[in-house]
Amino acid sequence: MRLSDLKQGQTGIIRQVGGGGQLRQHFLDMGLIQGTEITYMKAAPMGDPIEYRIWGYELTLRKDDGAKIEIELVEKREGKKETGEHKSSNFTNHPHIGESGIYHVKQRGETIEKGQLITFGLAGNQNCGKTTLFNQLTGSNQHVGNFPGVTVDRKDGQIRGQEQTMVVDLPGIYSMSPYTSEEIVSREYFLNDRPRGIINIVDATNIERNMYLTMQLIELDIPMVLALNMMDEVTANGGTIDVNKLEATLGIPVIPISAAKNEGVDELIEHAMHVAVHRERPGRMDFCDADGEDHGAVHRCIHSIMHLIDDHAHSNLVPIRFAASKIIEGDTDIIDRLKLDQNEKEMIEHIIVQMENESGMDRLSALAKMRFTFIDKVCKATVVKPRESKEHLRSQKIDKILTGKYTAIPAFAAIMALIFWLTFGVIGNRLQALMDMGISYLSDLCSSAMVSANVNEVLQSLVINGIFVGVGSVLSFLPIIVVLFFFLSLLEDSGYMARIAFVMDKLLRKIGLSGRSFVPMIIGFGCSVPAIMATRTLPSERDRKMTIMLTPFMSCSAKIPIYAFFTAAFFPQNGTIVMIGLYFTGIIVAILYALVLDKTKFKGEPVPFVMELPNYRMPGAKSVLRLIWDKAKDFITRAFTVIFIASLIIWFLQTFSITFNIVSDSKDSILALIGGVIAPIFAPLGFGDWRASTALITGFTAKESVVSTMTVLLGGSPVATMFNTHSAIVFLVFTLLYTPCVAAITSVKRELGGKWAIGVVALQCGIAWIIAFLVNLILIAAGV
Repeated sequence: MRLSDLKQGQTGIIRQVGGGGQLRQHFLDMGLIQGTEITYMKAAPMGDPIEYRIWGYELTLRKDDGAKIEIELVEKREGKKETGEHKSSNFTNHPHIGESGIYHVKQRGETIEKGQLITFGLAGNQNCGKTTLFNQLTGSNQHVGNFPGVTVDRKDGQIRGQEQTMVVDLPGIYSMSPYTSEEIVSREYFLNDRPRGIINIVDATNIERNMYLTMQLIELDIPMVLALNMMDEVTANGGTIDVNKLEATLGIPVIPISAAKNEGVDELIEHAMHVAVHRERPGRMDFCDADGEDHGAVHRCIHSIMHLIDDHAHSNLVPIRFAASKIIEGDTDIIDRLKLDQNEKEMIEHIIVQMENESGMDRLSALAKMRFTFIDKVCKATVVKPRESKEHLRSQKIDKILTGKYTAIPAFAAIMALIFWLTFGVIGNRLQALMDMGISYLSDLCSSAMVSANVNEVLQSLVINGIFVGVGSVLSFLPIIVVLFFFLSLLEDSGYMARIAFVMDKLLRKIGLSGRSFVPMIIGFGCSVPAIMATRTLPSERDRKMTIMLTPFMSCSAKIPIYAFFTAAFFPQNGTIVMIGLYFTGIIVAILYALVLDKTKFKGEPVPFVMELPNYRMPGAKSVLRLIWDKAKDFITRAFTVIFIASLIIWFLQTFSITFNIVSDSKDSILALIGGVIAPIFAPLGFGDWRASTALITGFTAKESVVSTMTVLLGGSPVATMFNTHSAIVFLVFTLLYTPCVAAITSVKRELGGKWAIGVVALQCGIAWIIAFLVNLILIAAGV
């Protein structure tokens, strides 16, 4: 039968994995190999995708992808308990550094001279605690989240207390066969930059799946240490790991740690520095059992290829064992790097075909099977499985509601509605009013002081009407933005983000996207820049491009000051409703735009939905506060840089005429002349005032500048002198949809190129104008 035929609660043994290309390779890397048990846990609310349990973790697959996997149904074995030989505490004393004799193979006695930079690559699976460990190693303040793809770019930092060191936090990867864009970042770093050492962090609660990457990192022949993270959870749930025996088996130092609690990190640093300084390479490279029933063929194949490519590997600086494995996998990048001639390629192909015939498996399956067989053997000898963790039990209980068939979507709607209500109607709104009072008090105090000191009126106007009005009008909305980011960080850190993707996958498939695209879109409610970067976690170039083009329609926090400014003036009693309406308008337009893209430029099926579901975790206060501080600091920095400069320029252009004389009426100013040129474009929308068009131009630098510009131009007059209720609604719709800020466009350019960035600006401005024009016509017809 097929995996897609499995029913809830049933278990099957995988017999064959179909499909092809990178997807099949990804299936194998995730542990979907011949002879492995897989259990149907539950379906998403709309019946697809399905959550399965394999190798001790939860994996989601669509039914269409499950149909490619052949299984044999087995009776579920009740009361099965995995055991191992070692039953004592894990936190054992290690041999002194360099004295074990089990690992550490020096290369010709080479050591790193004092003063040389020692670089480390920090590698591990997604969601295994890399960024948490990076923060402990470096004292850095990177944000930590509980969903795959928090780190999408490499980050550098110096190890605390160790001069001339640099550790690089790399995106999470499942193997050295890259499936997504951020996985390529990690792989290229190890192959091209060749760090002095590798710190491989492994989730000790799910060691089988995590060690698949470990085996491939060892093949790189770089000094390496293994950090067993979350050991506190393992021991708390009755599990143990024989660390010394694991060291002996793998040939590398193994250090039990808890990155979140900063336990074992100092010992990890000590071991990492030692192996890097003394160039002590892994003591074991061979993971194929030459005497095994199936793996003797794999062993002979790998070693025959290694013999053939030895000269090529050394001359082209590619680790030989790693190169041999990648040749078997058909990795074109590695094959091209080795510069093999045609005869050698044909001989290698003959060796691989012979291995397939002997083992009875195709090359990819045979290699994956060999690795997982070794892992299984090692774990049975060194690991006593913990009982089901309280974290997993808690997650299952929460998921009955948050991913339940009838409760998932209502729960999501309720959570988002609560966040918006608290942000815009209760907490944020009241804090914003207090902030506004404080800024007004400071402004009046400064104005009184300058009048008393008989300061020149032009300078008074610059300080009060330029700086305080411009910058202050934006700063007053800081509390609302902080509150919104607080709630978004709770969603990230708790693990709910991955569930949203799981729940929404089938809906997003109808507009040509995968559920994984939903996470960048949710992040887009905070800021478009990290949302655009988060698309690197998507395995398909088509999905990446579509998601990047849709993300700016999600209403980012920088637009909140605009919404709040107009809501306070025209809709004071219905502020929350207006805010929610604007957010959902952006979502609806994005859906319609996606349908158009799916039928035109981006025809085709969305990529398979293959994603791990992490356990729910209590958001850490330190992580949440760090994110809030980062966003608040970023907002304040923009207020006193971009918006400050923009406010000064607007004040100057509004105060002086073309002959640089002070004007008594701003309509005679330089700014009025500039704004008047483009004002006719917006006349059909109902706001042809030159001041409105000028505010929209400055909004391209930073969306908050729309408010600061408008406040400066109004000169203390109420906004009702420029807009009425009708034109205010149309203006809000236009600012919701028109071009994202310079920072977001720069991110698009970095991800997709200059032509795509220009296209995003042009298309969004065009869509914004059309939608705003339609809204204007509807309001006229409704008599608003």
